[in-house]
Amino acid sequence: MKVHETRSHAHMSGDDQKKGNLRKHKAEGKLPEGEQSQKKAKPESDNGRSVNGAGDVASEYNEFCKAVEENLSADQIKEVLESNGQDCSAPEETLLAQCQDLLFYGALGKCPLCGGSLICDKEKRFICGGEISEWCSCVFSTKNPPRKEEPVKIPDSVMNSAISDLIKKHQDPKSRPKRELGSADKPFAGMMISLMGRLTRTHQYWKKKIERNGGKVSNTVQGVTCLVVSPAERERGGTSKMVEAMEQGLPVVSEAWLIDSVEKHEAQPLEAYDVVSDLSVEGKGIPWDKQDPSEEAIESLSAELKMYGKRGVYMDTKLEERGGKIFEKDGLLYNCAFSICDLGKGRNEYCIMQMITVPESNLNMYFKRGKVGDDPNAEERLEEWEDEEAAIKDFARLFEEITGNEFEPWEREKKIQKKPHKFFPIDMDDGIEVRSGALGLRQLGVASAHCKLDSFVANFIKVLCGQEIYKYALMELGLDPPDLPMGMLTEIHLKRCEEVLLEFVEKVKTTKETGQKAEAMWADFSSRWFSLMHTTRPMRLHDVHELADHAASAFETVRDINTASRLIGDMRGDTLDDPLSDRYNKLGCKISVVDKESEDYKMIVKYLETTYEPVKVSDVEYGASVQNIFAVESAAIPSLDDVKKLPNKVLLWCGSRSSNLLRHIYKGFLPAVCSLPVPGYMFGRAIVCSDAAAEAARYGFTAVDRPEGFLVLAVASLGEEVTEFTNPPEDTKTLEEKKNGVKGLGRKKTEESEHFMWRDDIKVPCGRLVPSEHKDSPLEYNEYAVYDPKQTSIRFLVEVKYEEKGTEIIDVEPE
Repeated sequence: MKVHETRSHAHMSGDDQKKGNLRKHKAEGKLPEGEQSQKKAKPESDNGRSVNGAGDVASEYNEFCKAVEENLSADQIKEVLESNGQDCSAPEETLLAQCQDLLFYGALGKCPLCGGSLICDKEKRFICGGEISEWCSCVFSTKNPPRKEEPVKIPDSVMNSAISDLIKKHQDPKSRPKRELGSADKPFAGMMISLMGRLTRTHQYWKKKIERNGGKVSNTVQGVTCLVVSPAERERGGTSKMVEAMEQGLPVVSEAWLIDSVEKHEAQPLEAYDVVSDLSVEGKGIPWDKQDPSEEAIESLSAELKMYGKRGVYMDTKLEERGGKIFEKDGLLYNCAFSICDLGKGRNEYCIMQMITVPESNLNMYFKRGKVGDDPNAEERLEEWEDEEAAIKDFARLFEEITGNEFEPWEREKKIQKKPHKFFPIDMDDGIEVRSGALGLRQLGVASAHCKLDSFVANFIKVLCGQEIYKYALMELGLDPPDLPMGMLTEIHLKRCEEVLLEFVEKVKTTKETGQKAEAMWADFSSRWFSLMHTTRPMRLHDVHELADHAASAFETVRDINTASRLIGDMRGDTLDDPLSDRYNKLGCKISVVDKESEDYKMIVKYLETTYEPVKVSDVEYGASVQNIFAVESAAIPSLDDVKKLPNKVLLWCGSRSSNLLRHIYKGFLPAVCSLPVPGYMFGRAIVCSDAAAEAARYGFTAVDRPEGFLVLAVASLGEEVTEFTNPPEDTKTLEEKKNGVKGLGRKKTEESEHFMWRDDIKVPCGRLVPSEHKDSPLEYNEYAVYDPKQTSIRFLVEVKYEEKGTEIIDVEPE
């Protein structure tokens, strides 16, 4: 075996060297002097209550900590903790503080959520080191932990120490003070901060602010936590002070770090406010989940997908350009991707394992593990193997090490059991993800120019077959890791995601949990969800609105993008062969431009303009103007003649992301994935439309820098019986089974006197939006639910352009 390259990061940082020295000293039974001050508990954390009138608890605790630190060895500290049933697996530097707390205040009780052991973390909260489930570490935290109401057990070696009398004084539970860590924690406690350049506030202002919040200010960069600079310093290239900080590897951050840390009463991650590390040789190297969302979006949209599917050779290996292919033997493909998101531990990582064959070369094994956007700190290696069987065994060993499961049962039968703190496979399908296979920006013009379709239709298909709409959709959802093909997942993986979502939705409906138990429930689901749907921005979901936006809607988009990936396939080849016409034919539909002088065109424009209200983004309002209208006839969708045979037909607006359109045309509408008491999901697993273009426009609107979007017009048969609701129905399963039409009454309705009929018997609820009598409805506009896809027929796709209201666009003729 030959190792070509590694990134193991054997060089220790300053902090790592300190920890190494600390371990060495503790093994010898003593602590280094330089670390003692850092290990002292902060006296200002205590509540200031007196003990037997002997003075301030904080002062007494401070003196007690000094005595323990000076007189007990590392072995004795561990012995005390073990004797009282405390967790000793924490980092060594925290064991002293745990021992001091135990001897003075009493032994900590067990976590009320999971029964795990409690420890005091560096943010001065008591947290749990146990697990809620195999997916998520415990999220319990408190300022006032449970204590054992029993005398502290003191080992013989400590009873014979110089401070035995002092320790015995606190052994009886009745003589102990109650410890509550201060609620107003100081965000800069223990930090030394250096300031440079012209900030928005004076240096004197920030000096007082930093000191008030527990920190200190230094005029030099020696030994500081970070250097705060103005943006202008970066543009000017910085002074010798900034250069010195960079040479020492110190964080150089913007003033926003100070502002946000003070406002949030907690020191924010320094990486997220970095202003100079992209100037270094290694590149920026900040994990995407630590970056400002706008910065992350820029990196995401410019990033290339590094692995397009099950047969995709990972780009960083540079082996595909040498003819490299994924190794396959006995029906097994040796290419695996993994994810883990544990919100209890703040962990969000991916892992790649591949075996790659290269012509006229030995077998290669590639391994990479890290965080998205943090390549400089990723563990990465490429190894060359002469012995094929040995390489296969090592791949299986690595798989078991990463997941706790065997490789072959997973690869053949998809049998897997999630294990605590282990990765879970992202089950990639054998295809090319749309971010790789669809047309890039440089290919779009050539492909369109050589297309035999009508020019307007060609431009529409060009949008559906371009990478851009899919990249933006995944970026907006935070499901855009360049290392994992989230748009090329197997049906088994998507089904697993759906089952996890539906199981949790039912749990939310029936649970009576509140407080931290409810938080634990949501954290467990969030960890599970974002392990299956690897995200660049992990978050703990808290309510049904977030569940709808970041799980249900996200799942539907990923599902639809997977369909697009399969239909689009690989368009990276010669665009002169008219790939747009080829994909159009695969759609199995007929798309035609509606004549702008036709009655249908005029009717649709009137319907949109009458029922539209501006989309609001912050304080800016956006109107919508019709650019083109396309009529659709698809083999997968009931024809107009079929739907006309059904009763109670209405022409309604349907909102859709551009990234979902191809699937709608190719396969027809699918019902919502679940039932939640929020708009769009309120009526269960139904196809939901509206009589207001304003409602559909919210889904069609993308971003201010991408003003084009599409609205769908479909004919829906509501059936003989229509049930009306002003509140979310308690039982949606009955509605789903009966398949009767449902109308949700919103706070606004279309003026009924203005409604008219189209194509003889299809109602068009086109009318001015006016207040309804249902002022307390959770819906702003009326919603209609249909449960059988055979009762809906997509008729038109309306291309709109969103424009900021109050501005006039002037086209300047070129000279």
